[in-house]
Amino acid sequence: MHIEPGIVNGAKIALSYATAAGAGWYSLKLTLQSLQSAGIASFASRCVLAMAATFTFFQVLPHFPVGVSEVHFILGSTLFLLFGAAPAAFGLAAGLLLQGLLFAPTDLPQYFINITTLLVPLFAVSALAKRVIAPNTAYVDLSYAQALKLSTTYQAGVVAWVAFWAFYGQGFGAETLASVTSFGLAYMLVIIIEPLVDLAVLAGAKAMRSLEKTGFVQARVYSA
Repeated sequence: MHIEPGIVNGAKIALSYATAAGAGWYSLKLTLQSLQSAGIASFASRCVLAMAATFTFFQVLPHFPVGVSEVHFILGSTLFLLFGAAPAAFGLAAGLLLQGLLFAPTDLPQYFINITTLLVPLFAVSALAKRVIAPNTAYVDLSYAQALKLSTTYQAGVVAWVAFWAFYGQGFGAETLASVTSFGLAYMLVIIIEPLVDLAVLAGAKAMRSLEKTGFVQARVYSA
């Protein structure tokens, strides 16, 4: 979902500073809530793990350019389910920055665009989880249908934001429309795979109950 350099140029890129600032403010609000419920040690551990996972998703897992952006296996709903919204937000932001600094400096001018694209769908997943997952349900007991709803929401949000930045930067020409369409269709592959990854990861966590006391995953993984 890295927006290609040149898609949004000049003064238009200033909008991304505002959208990223809004995402940052909401992340701070979630952080304060997380610190109150779990403590700083658990929060910091989950942030580091989410950052390492994000870096791996972007740099190690298969990724390829399609249309106006790149298709990545971001697995945002997986990060949310394991670590919680605030650590996942930190991990996505820090992991993306680390990947850009070390391997893709040409992506850094679009950093705030990409951060908005990653974080706002994450917040949508967090809100949706409260509606589709009963309060007394631990995440290790999620059904495929529930995981699919979370994954689809995240990936659809990513595609929607990529489309917004593309049309905002380049207008509604036929070429841009074709590029956005090809990108959106390619992301269907991620939507198919991610719920299966979510359930596999949660099944692994369920088999490793010792993780429950480590603070490396959020408490909701094992208990409602």
